[in-house]
Amino acid sequence: MTNPLPKRLLAAAACAALVLSVPATASAAITRPAAAASAATASATEAPRGAIVSATRLDRLSPAQVSAALRAAGFPAPEHPLGVDVYRVVYRTTGTDGKPTTASGVVTLPRSRDGRLSFAIYEHGTLPTRRYAPSVAADSDGRLVPVMFAAAGFAGVAPDYLGLGLGPGRHPYMDAASEVTASADLLRAGRDLAARHGRSVDGRVLVTGFSQGGQAAMALGRALQQGAVPGLRLAALAPISGPYAVERAELPAVLSGDIEPHTAAFYLAYWITSMNRLHHLYDTPGQAFRAPYDTTVEGLFDGRHTEEQIAAALPASPAELLTDEFMAQVRQPSGAFLEALRANDTTCAGWRPRVPVTLYASRGDRDVAIANSRLCRDDLLASGAEVRLVDVGDVDHVHGALRSLPRVLRAFQDLLS
Repeated sequence: MTNPLPKRLLAAAACAALVLSVPATASAAITRPAAAASAATASATEAPRGAIVSATRLDRLSPAQVSAALRAAGFPAPEHPLGVDVYRVVYRTTGTDGKPTTASGVVTLPRSRDGRLSFAIYEHGTLPTRRYAPSVAADSDGRLVPVMFAAAGFAGVAPDYLGLGLGPGRHPYMDAASEVTASADLLRAGRDLAARHGRSVDGRVLVTGFSQGGQAAMALGRALQQGAVPGLRLAALAPISGPYAVERAELPAVLSGDIEPHTAAFYLAYWITSMNRLHHLYDTPGQAFRAPYDTTVEGLFDGRHTEEQIAAALPASPAELLTDEFMAQVRQPSGAFLEALRANDTTCAGWRPRVPVTLYASRGDRDVAIANSRLCRDDLLASGAEVRLVDVGDVDHVHGALRSLPRVLRAFQDLLS
């Protein structure tokens, strides 16, 4: 069957156009993540958060190469693009338990010596496979969007998040707190990398992200406004199609069928197995998942299985995947299930951004219901924020992002002018 979960946004032509190489050392680390990360993690207490463990230049792109790659992928290219240097950065951060660990991500720098740089950070969408993360996958939105930003004169940044790319352990999917720490610490590392290459940053951070990354972008915006990274400040916030209100919007859309059922089964399987590690939703998989999935689901999200493999191994709907007890939790959350939801459904509520916020979403989206963005807008308006919601049309999840990114780029460029 066709993979119903197309979270990477670009055509295969982009890979050929960009030709961002993955060194053999990185490939080895992906296949043996625990061994590759153990040495770095062991010494993580020796350096502060955001300290660079390694920085590898993946490519040096001319303006013509940048334009060709972006246009082949369906992304906007700046009118007069700059050349771009692309780096993979492994850096110090903290895990969900607060203990030192490492993570990886992408930093892109424009090949221009004119002026100081503002950061533009892109938070990627749902990925179950560590080798599809921005710092590893040449054909990922998490790689090309930072290239797009650097070509427009920004320092582009994209974290892999914990447990993806070259980071150890499993990815804590949809955990806003660790999305923030991984992102904030990559900004610290990016500032250091820029300085090593004779560039300085002006302190402004423009934040966007897609799908899961929309939630991550909102959470990071809040943290930056609260001073999470001294010397850096939130300058713009423009998330795309984020699941900001899973309890109030996404789960009702799952139950109504507005979320494609097979896709809903994927998201629920990923979220439940991830949240169980953080909030203890079940003692044994059989309490949450019906046979035979109770013996296979946790292994599917080990970071090595692809989206296609996971989709093929899951049933066609949540009702076929989940036990009656857990379907009841989807209908009416309680206990640890509700606690996990509310720990992460707070990115839009309870704070007043001091910068204008633009939310992008598409009413035809059957992955992340547009009701998430409407509720986020309402929560922000209730706090007195300046916010608007742009409905980019009756298109699906991925095409909603492709329609939104040109608008985000123009808005960010206007802030520089």
